[in-house]
Amino acid sequence: MRGHIAKKGNRYYAVVYEGIDAATGKPRHRWHAAGETRKGAEKILGDLVKRMHDGDYRSPDKITLGDYLLERWLPSKRTRVKPSTASAYERNIRLHINPNIGLIPLQKLQPEDLDELYVKLLTEGKRNGTGGGLSAKSVRNVHATIQSALSDATRKGTVFRNVADIADPPSISRSGRSMNVWNGDQLRTFLEAIGDHELYPLYFLAATTGMRRGEIAGLRWRNVDLEAARLTVNQQVVSVEYELIEADLKTASSRRTIDLDEQTIAMLRRHRRHQLEDRMATGQRGDDGFVFAKPDGTPVHPDLISQTFQRFMTQSDLPTIRLHDLRHTHATILLQQNIHPKVVSERLGHSSIAFTMTVYQHVMPGMQAEAAATFGAAVFGE
Repeated sequence: MRGHIAKKGNRYYAVVYEGIDAATGKPRHRWHAAGETRKGAEKILGDLVKRMHDGDYRSPDKITLGDYLLERWLPSKRTRVKPSTASAYERNIRLHINPNIGLIPLQKLQPEDLDELYVKLLTEGKRNGTGGGLSAKSVRNVHATIQSALSDATRKGTVFRNVADIADPPSISRSGRSMNVWNGDQLRTFLEAIGDHELYPLYFLAATTGMRRGEIAGLRWRNVDLEAARLTVNQQVVSVEYELIEADLKTASSRRTIDLDEQTIAMLRRHRRHQLEDRMATGQRGDDGFVFAKPDGTPVHPDLISQTFQRFMTQSDLPTIRLHDLRHTHATILLQQNIHPKVVSERLGHSSIAFTMTVYQHVMPGMQAEAAATFGAAVFGE
């Protein structure tokens, strides 16, 4: 295979000879966009030569980025990832990628195209009619979708470099992440205010265990041991295009056992008794179903859990938090009460204690000061 480096304007191209065109009888050359440096173009040309030598070279077609994502990559990806992950990929493609850069030929996509996309999404990316931009985390998720798709395309020889690897998505600083939590008095005020609501037991359990929304929705009675005062988290219920799916947990460390306090056990006993009474009244049998279920036995929809909580927030004088912040509230109160971070990490199902301490470092300064005072008193006396 013969090839050379060419330059047009500020861009370099790796140009390869693909033989004689049977239709015209003329030599056929293929130009591959290679960025703004000759060194990068030389590397891509070397990769092309190696692929031809190894028999792996494919002459690229003129498919657009949008068609590649929806017609080739996503159908293949669905067989290798969770349904919820595939749904998130599709949502990113249809809402944010294809409307902006989907018509760009896959072979001509440049890092600058992605940089411009990310800036646009940060400033005006919301699609719910309210205007404004997406969060840095949401834009990073869009970037991850593109990066994964182009990585597969590179591996299969459809493109010869992953331009997402050299694009500049927004960074997310954990130290600068805002986290809204309640103190113990505020949490108790909230629980007392919703005591008559049918989802009160659900929010009570979320607050006293730090469980995630999907874990709460997927909890079954067989995984609750009221005598031993503990429950086991081993599955979740997620919403994919509003359809409920029982799925594996987020990570291996998410599978865990959580000990329960006396108030939570008492609440669960009352809730179970009421649930069994309702089932007997409707002729249903068995008590091994979902802990939080609709009258027909199906789990409470995760979106309904979030939406109901947000309605509570609009009617409350308490500081506004998200449903997920009940999880952060649980962890923060424990850490403020000097519970060891390793115990908190295990209750939350984090992958490591280091992750827990990074996320909740806002609690640590006070603990550090207390530790310093304790040390000083031990060595030098009061």
